[in-house]
Amino acid sequence: MSRTFSALRRGICTATLLSTVAVSSMPAAFAQKNKPAAAATEEKKTVPSYYGAQPATENVDLGIYAQIRNEGLLHSHVMEYMEGLSDGIGPRLTGSPNMKKANEWTRDRMTDAGLVNAHLEDWGEFGMGWKQINSWARMITPDTEPVWIQATPWSPATKGAVTADAVLVELNTQADLAKYKGKLAGKIVLLGAPHPIVDLTEPLFSRYTEAELKEMEGPETPRGRGGVNIQQALADRARLAQLRGAALKMMTEEGVAAIITPSRDGGKGGGTGIIFDDNGANLVRGAQVKETAVTIPNAVTTVENYGRIFRLLQHHVPVQMEVNIQTEFTGDHEHGFNTVAEIPGTDPKLKEQVVMVGGHLDSWISGTGATDNAAGSVVAMEAVRILKALNIKPRRTIRIALWSGEEQGLFGSRGYVKQHFGEITTPPGGPAPGSDAAMMAALGMGGRNARRGPLKTTKEWETLDAYYNLDNGTGKVRGVYTQQNFAIGPIFAQWIAPLKDLGVTTITNRNTGGTDHLSFDSLGLPGFQFIQDDMDYETRSHHSNMDTVERIHEDDLKQAAVVEAIFLYNTSEREAMMPRKPYPHPEEDSDRNAPLKNLYPTAVSGADKQ
Repeated sequence: MSRTFSALRRGICTATLLSTVAVSSMPAAFAQKNKPAAAATEEKKTVPSYYGAQPATENVDLGIYAQIRNEGLLHSHVMEYMEGLSDGIGPRLTGSPNMKKANEWTRDRMTDAGLVNAHLEDWGEFGMGWKQINSWARMITPDTEPVWIQATPWSPATKGAVTADAVLVELNTQADLAKYKGKLAGKIVLLGAPHPIVDLTEPLFSRYTEAELKEMEGPETPRGRGGVNIQQALADRARLAQLRGAALKMMTEEGVAAIITPSRDGGKGGGTGIIFDDNGANLVRGAQVKETAVTIPNAVTTVENYGRIFRLLQHHVPVQMEVNIQTEFTGDHEHGFNTVAEIPGTDPKLKEQVVMVGGHLDSWISGTGATDNAAGSVVAMEAVRILKALNIKPRRTIRIALWSGEEQGLFGSRGYVKQHFGEITTPPGGPAPGSDAAMMAALGMGGRNARRGPLKTTKEWETLDAYYNLDNGTGKVRGVYTQQNFAIGPIFAQWIAPLKDLGVTTITNRNTGGTDHLSFDSLGLPGFQFIQDDMDYETRSHHSNMDTVERIHEDDLKQAAVVEAIFLYNTSEREAMMPRKPYPHPEEDSDRNAPLKNLYPTAVSGADKQ
């Protein structure tokens, strides 16, 4: 999951994500106003099933449930997929040689499983290809000590092992830059202060309790006016980026030998002794793009290793270090690819409609990306393998898509959705393409008054039945978020009733964010993320060197694959398409959210005051 939006997962996006879309009207072709009675009657016949009435009772085939459970729990291959991907290939940074291997490996494994049309889809240019070869550091004086580092993604290499004096650079305002000007040439810069170590007063590992799951079924606690201000958060990020950009320019001009930063913390203070090497470690936004890349070798270290040197420099104790960052660039304009494969539909009336499942295949580099998100990828692979192993011939086409570029901003799924289903256009004067603001606006997270253009759809938009996503680690599935698609809750509730013995109990109408289902949901398409047990995902494994197969729970992956296979089967066999939220009209949002006028009859206008 992208750390860019992981804070939104339980915070910002829960309160704002697409809530502005949920009150829109149908497309003009389906819901024109003021029609004569005869025309209105004829028009009713053309309303697609995803906007029409749904059957009160689902046709739940318990015989198929039993077959899927038997295959998925007793004859599973999910851990073979997991170890082949995580151990056999390793970290999968988008644009890297390992990402190419992962795309090709998953394509070939889907072919082995019997899926058809297994192929790679190019979603566009990503940036530089890069890989880490080896990185190490040590303190030489006043004492010798190994310093554990990981190269920050897209860092250039040092010219072999570099020995230099360390200098501490702390930046809070532009005025701080003057203190360091002319003093950094050839130095190893420690940039910023380490986060404070907090006492671990609660377990880093947890599963949902029954009480917590029950609470999720009810209305969400209102955030009130004290909630996160997205626009302010973006403004703060822009200010800090500008300050850091000015510092990098100065350090580049002066010829700094290397930059080392302290790792961020994990949830509940679980980041001690761990390296998180992700967007938060990159010194600039878009570090993968050659035009905006950092040209100084840079790395991240544990807060404990960093802390000792930081304190010595604060007390004016000279510190000499040796750093060796070995990396390799493999191209300046690498493209990103998604792996796609299908089980063809067999019903002449329904086979053109598509049910999708997926997860993101890319990862960061300090671990092998097992929980984020090899887990979601191999569960999807196992789910379709189960259906093929049972020789199930679905009415609708079932398609698996494994995304790349998720960690840098949902690039793979957003590119796929744009190519196949449509996009929310950018109005004149809107945010710059590729910016944080543009991405958040496209996903419905730009705030109540964010300006967005109308939704432009393709013919395929009408054929996507549902997309199911898994990207919250290794925990078992406990239910599903409806993303405020209220009509779909009763359907899911009937589907999971026979799965309660597997721990699947909860349907919540709440939103969840941070991953690829948002690319579908933002266009009014049914896109869903499953509820998963937290485990130690946010506290230890998410984007860290702890993200390895050792953090995987095999039985949970088996259960998740069974659940996904059942959801795919049920969706593929329904007579009606899955219900959708009303057709989005994002171009109307800013006007609909504008303050009401003339509320205070005695108010004085601004012009009158002058």
